[in-house]
Amino acid sequence: MSVDRDSQKPEESTAPVSWVEFLQEHTPGNIVLVNGASKRIRADYLTFELVTPELQLYCPQETCNGYMFFTTNNSTPRLEQNEWKYTYLIYFCRNCRTYRKTFSLAVRMQSEELAEAYKFGELPYFGPPVPPRALRLIQPDRELFLRGRRCENQSLGIGAFTYYRRVVENQWTRLVDEIIKVAKAINASEETLNKLQEARNEQQFSKSVDKLKGAIPPVLLINGHNPLVLLHSALSQGVHNLPDENCLTLATSIRVVLVELAEKLGQALKDEKELSDAVTRLLQAHTEMKSKKDDGKN
Repeated sequence: MSVDRDSQKPEESTAPVSWVEFLQEHTPGNIVLVNGASKRIRADYLTFELVTPELQLYCPQETCNGYMFFTTNNSTPRLEQNEWKYTYLIYFCRNCRTYRKTFSLAVRMQSEELAEAYKFGELPYFGPPVPPRALRLIQPDRELFLRGRRCENQSLGIGAFTYYRRVVENQWTRLVDEIIKVAKAINASEETLNKLQEARNEQQFSKSVDKLKGAIPPVLLINGHNPLVLLHSALSQGVHNLPDENCLTLATSIRVVLVELAEKLGQALKDEKELSDAVTRLLQAHTEMKSKKDDGKN
């Protein structure tokens, strides 16, 4: 596959971006003017090679789970002015040394300082990371969610909305199950637990949402709103009657609410466990102290 030089050109008025910024932050599919992509092999030679800078990328491995420094052992390809050079760069996480990120690229030098760069794609796919809690929450439809995320990254609104809608429609009972788990952990009232269970037993998401009103633990509300009501409201929009940009806005909102709900569910259970463990430790310490005092009296 080659770059169409005539149909795609960087905007002449656009300021060049750094080579690091291009690799880390720019979506595939556009020719971008960059600086810092090439260097002389020797000061007195007119021979250049591609720069392979250290990058900061997200590593999802359990030992990392955050932004880490990535480096590459790739041999650096030679560059020539006004000639496209096609290459792969394979980066690995310096922390765990197992996670990889691959870039498929084309680079054409304009001068010693400037070059045109085109990103065919990345593996794993381009885009901000999805928190592990969110992926665990919708685990049976993980692939559907990630397809929606890829569509969203490429501004394909109808595709992103359709994938996210399928995820929520398939997994709403799982979401209610997790809400019930939190409600039990925080010792919600019997009335609240009964309402949640009734909602869980419904066959339709719309009927379930009606019964969930007022039953969601406050700790799970998002800006004071029931997250499942927010999701249902977004899904109720007629996707075929909306322009693609509106679908993209709705899709992004669905993802943000799902991710936030996952974080709140995980945090609520973690906080409750920490509190329970703290109480247990304090009671145990009190019992041991009392036992020592009683032994001293005897």
